[in-house]
Amino acid sequence: MKQSWSFVILTVIVYLPLISAVGWELSIPTARRSSLRGREGSPFKIAIFADLHFGEDTWTDWGPRQDLNSVHVMSTVLDAETPDFVVYLGDVVTANNIPIQNASLFWDKAISPTRDRGIPWATLFGNHDDASFEWPLDWFSSSGIPPIRCLATSNSSSDNGDGCAFRGTTRVELIQEEIKASNALSYSAIGPKELWPSVSNYVIPVESSDDSKPQLALLYFLDSGGGSYPEVISNAQVKWFETMSSTLNPDLRIPELIFWHIPSKAYKKVAPMLWITKPCVGSINKEKVAAQEAENGMMRVLENRSSVKAVFVGHNHGLDWCCPYKDKLWLCFARHTGYGGYGNWPRGSRILEITEMPFRIKSWIRMEDGSVHSEVNLT
Repeated sequence: MKQSWSFVILTVIVYLPLISAVGWELSIPTARRSSLRGREGSPFKIAIFADLHFGEDTWTDWGPRQDLNSVHVMSTVLDAETPDFVVYLGDVVTANNIPIQNASLFWDKAISPTRDRGIPWATLFGNHDDASFEWPLDWFSSSGIPPIRCLATSNSSSDNGDGCAFRGTTRVELIQEEIKASNALSYSAIGPKELWPSVSNYVIPVESSDDSKPQLALLYFLDSGGGSYPEVISNAQVKWFETMSSTLNPDLRIPELIFWHIPSKAYKKVAPMLWITKPCVGSINKEKVAAQEAENGMMRVLENRSSVKAVFVGHNHGLDWCCPYKDKLWLCFARHTGYGGYGNWPRGSRILEITEMPFRIKSWIRMEDGSVHSEVNLT
């Protein structure tokens, strides 16, 4: 398909910080896939997979079984909804429970249901994805350290000789391996170096099926920290978002959707007290919001942009509601997708649907058992 000059210019604008930060070698493969595109006559649909927590207790039968169950949830949702795009909303793996250096092995397993169906995706980081390994206390009891199922993937000095290592895998290493292994479908990117230690900061435009029409949406991904550094969106990230959004969408005409993992403190302000009642929409409200450690101005920026329609987070497995914030935008939780992590609430996925004519953003939750609930209009 012939690309317009506006598309080429937009590609350069979106990825210029990345090019300057990490060099041409990493940025060029990602830049080739810088935009998604809607299908003529069909809405653009996104499935969100949150808190999969792959790789837990791999030395037991229980752990690998949970990963298989999580694959079943994702497969059920993907086959029922046939989305155009998938967002992995953080805590893809539980790194603090993975006794090998290359956590990318489990990262890859988590992505496999989407990749195997030829669906493009993007990932961002949660607080468990690069956390340091935590030695289970019972390993130091009379039962001792169990046989650990590790693969010979590491040449690190921390490797004990049978493929086991406890250094962990960094955010950058995880993204590099994902892009290298799946670069035909992965839209993930390493953000500007000046925003480090946060890594998953980037923008993906969704183009209209008609080149003469404005873009359907701008999807912003931000790293909300945790794991190897504090749970926070930094002031530098806020300024980066201000610069990118004012450059890509100066007249606020293009709808903007925001994705990060750990809820901001604003979520506490709108959280239902007990039962979920209007104007909030959802089905479970079983715990208190576990918010970021500090607020550095991101919500103030978002509420002053009429183009921002909603923020989507995970982290709290027992929450799945959407609530309006100051009558300006929606604050939404995804649904806990994985069998890893805490809680036994039924698993599912938040679905987003963007319709071009007439314009509308709608969301609902698709459950593992096939049921659908909590539909909300986010426009």
